[in-house]
Amino acid sequence: MHSGKTNLPDFSNTEIAFRDQSNSSLWQAYQLFRVMNHKPLVWMGKHLVKISLGLHLPVKGFIRKTIYRHFVGGESIADCSKTIDRLAERNVLSILDYALEGEESDEVFDATCSEVIRTVEYAHHNKNVPFSAFKITGLARFDLLEKVSARLPLTDEEQTAFKKVEERVGSIFRRGYELGVPILIDAEESWIQPVVDEMVMRLMAKYNRERAIVQNTYQMYRHDSIARIREHHRMALEGGFRFGLKIVRGAYMEKERARAAEKGYPSPIQPDKAATDRDFDAIIHYFMEHHNTIDFMVATHNEASSLLLASLIDAAGLPRNHRGIFFSQLYGMSDHITYNLAEMGYNVAKYVPYGAVRIMMPYLFRRAEENSSVKGQTSRELKMIREEIRRRKLVDSLIGGSK
Repeated sequence: MHSGKTNLPDFSNTEIAFRDQSNSSLWQAYQLFRVMNHKPLVWMGKHLVKISLGLHLPVKGFIRKTIYRHFVGGESIADCSKTIDRLAERNVLSILDYALEGEESDEVFDATCSEVIRTVEYAHHNKNVPFSAFKITGLARFDLLEKVSARLPLTDEEQTAFKKVEERVGSIFRRGYELGVPILIDAEESWIQPVVDEMVMRLMAKYNRERAIVQNTYQMYRHDSIARIREHHRMALEGGFRFGLKIVRGAYMEKERARAAEKGYPSPIQPDKAATDRDFDAIIHYFMEHHNTIDFMVATHNEASSLLLASLIDAAGLPRNHRGIFFSQLYGMSDHITYNLAEMGYNVAKYVPYGAVRIMMPYLFRRAEENSSVKGQTSRELKMIREEIRRRKLVDSLIGGSK
């Protein structure tokens, strides 16, 4: 084991997880997750918010003080600086993620591209921000990406539009290369992922000669992900460039299965969660076997996968803060994983999304739905907060409620 260390993070340690939170902020988080734990309330709230925003009713203030404050770093890069500093005090790094999505115009795409480049430049000047990140659907129309991925012929207008997409993506990675800032491109739906893979592998060959500036994302709930990763790694080895990537379990499962059923092709999704977990952990073993030629981030809220990687790092005798190995979780979630890993000296980063309240709503709806109860079970986040509240009440009774 590394330097004789056999101690691994204890993800049940709520004192470390919530050390920064006052009793009142912990109580607010408890109330928020308690509401989100009810699927009907989440469904109703989502539709009421959409209607209220459409009617320009004054709900933004309420949203800002509740769900937005918990899951979002701020409205702008500058607005996120306090969040970044606070996380850094606990040895947790930040990845700024401008969360605009679902737009259609070139003006918005160009503005989003400029904003992503600003996050790269900010990361260059702030050691606590080791990566930038973006979604290609923030820079391009979905239907255009779908057509290119399907290798359908493009009209002259579409060819011009796609050239602009390539220029936007290229300009982001070029700036990352100039400033030495690695950039993660998010995964997309399977029917637009081919264009992302092709573009990214081309840019890796161009910019990843010395280090992994260009980094792809793979969703392990797709049954072909291990094969794709191994093939892309082979291409990197043969091409003499460094392979960089992030793995996630995935985000579009219901949509993927529904489309496959509707169009009559085999679903790209794993048959069950156990298969996803198996492949997720199998590829972590593969990364560790090839850590000399792969830079990788394991983005997960799963305790078992996090412990697996932590134990493999130690077993390999690598420093816990090895430059090419990162853990990651979303801001506002899984603090028991993030802070306990950071406390033990591993590289861990929070994905910190930012943007105005209105543009953050699709992101916030997804977080609320993720934290809804399944078959009446208490969500994990709510369970951890409850345990810390109980622990503090016990401590308070012992020390006379001085905190």
